[in-house]
Amino acid sequence: MKPANIRSDRKDRRLWQNKSGKREVVVIARERDGNSLPAVFKTEGQALKFIQSRVAKGTVINADEANSWNDLHSKYEMKRINHEEAYSLDGACTNMAESFFSRVRCAEVGIHHHIVGAYPLRYAQEMSWREDNRRMSNGEQVSRVAHLAMSRKPSVGFSGYWQRHKVA
Repeated sequence: MKPANIRSDRKDRRLWQNKSGKREVVVIARERDGNSLPAVFKTEGQALKFIQSRVAKGTVINADEANSWNDLHSKYEMKRINHEEAYSLDGACTNMAESFFSRVRCAEVGIHHHIVGAYPLRYAQEMSWREDNRRMSNGEQVSRVAHLAMSRKPSVGFSGYWQRHKVA
């Protein structure tokens, strides 16, 4: 919903009744000194099955205070942080996830200008790769991308994209 020009005609887009229903959330699972795994869902609550299927039981999970993560306490040791109080406290911090989200926001402003449509997961995967390989030199990154591109089969998602085939 585009904001109206005159302030009195504007609607509060934060309210449920004024939302379009198109908004999606990006969830990131990051290993310490490992790789990142992004995923896109309609709500954070829908990410629980994704996390439970990919994170080993007994793993320590750091998360913010959002109610969506409460159900993870039954399977995992949880360290929660309330960002209104601190960014890191008693061993709990989400700085690795926040670093990824910062990269996504900067990419939306500086590289892509707008992230919408059928490809939010692709954008998140690109930013995840950039975050995971940020310590490599540019030459190493280019060599790795070229090697990966040449050693894989054609992309199912992007083959024929100019012919407007919908991505599954």
